Amino acid sequence: MMKYLSLIIILAGAYLAVPLQFGGNDYVIGIVVSALTIAGIAVAWAMLGNLGGMISFGHSAFFGVGAYGSALLAMNAGLPVFPSILAGGVIAGVVSILTMPTLRLRGPYFALAMLAFAEIFRILAIEMRWLTNGSGGLLSIPRLPTVFGFDFGSRLGGYFVVLTLVLLTVFVYWLIRNRPEGLALRAMHDSEDATLVVGVNATRLKAAVLVVSAFLTGIMGAFNAHYINFLEPDYAFNGSWTTLAIVAAIFGGYKTLWGPVAGALIVYLVDQFVFKAIMPSGHQLILGGLLAAIVIFSPSGLLPWLASRFRKEAGDAAHP
Repeated sequence: MMKYLSLIIILAGAYLAVPLQFGGNDYVIGIVVSALTIAGIAVAWAMLGNLGGMISFGHSAFFGVGAYGSALLAMNAGLPVFPSILAGGVIAGVVSILTMPTLRLRGPYFALAMLAFAEIFRILAIEMRWLTNGSGGLLSIPRLPTVFGFDFGSRLGGYFVVLTLVLLTVFVYWLIRNRPEGLALRAMHDSEDATLVVGVNATRLKAAVLVVSAFLTGIMGAFNAHYINFLEPDYAFNGSWTTLAIVAAIFGGYKTLWGPVAGALIVYLVDQFVFKAIMPSGHQLILGGLLAAIVIFSPSGLLPWLASRFRKEAGDAAHP
């Protein structure tokens, strides 16, 4: 009961307290939107890493494909923005099928193969000028619409949209993790051969979670395209979309449901509002040191470490 009450309080704070406190400050809201965008990618990446046991260095491919797919549908086909965002996720999921041969690979080989795919898509976006305008990018991408008098194209409107997308991403992760397929995926971490013996098709399950992860990442890319109203290949397929998501997921605890979200918010917001003020140039060095400390002292991430500390203190209080 306390767990659900805490969740309700957090959601109320996210939807009510943050807009009330910072709704008039476009700079702060813009930074929070960026942090939540990374959080959505981090959750999708953690889903693939935790359930599928696959560490990807190429999620920027799905982010960029979703962004371009949604932008082009809205600009050239006249599709409304919100359906375009959904379609961008679908396109990213479909495109992920092209990466299926990488499922035969393990460990760093899979990670590097996914990185290669991200680079391939970036080059295609540059060369396919007839579709993407190449390095010139796409200008005047349709902004998020006004619905019932509320402008979702504003900074605050974008905040509500991306917050909802992140929560839906977490819900999908939770849903899959608690289904029998999710249990089978986690069982494969111990012994994939054993799961094959009991009739679990490991490759099919991995392919399914890859498609879902790509779909969710593509939606975040699609949202971002309509939020900033501009795209070019080096931005859409930039490796930082993957790198920041990995850092956030590991920092927060990628094997937990909320760890990637907490990691993204802490890592990005602290970096932008604190470390950047202390060291305007090279502030990422402080962030790197903090991440190294978490990995050394709590390899499972920040949230598991806090949970263990809380349980320890609760136990000490119960048995003085």
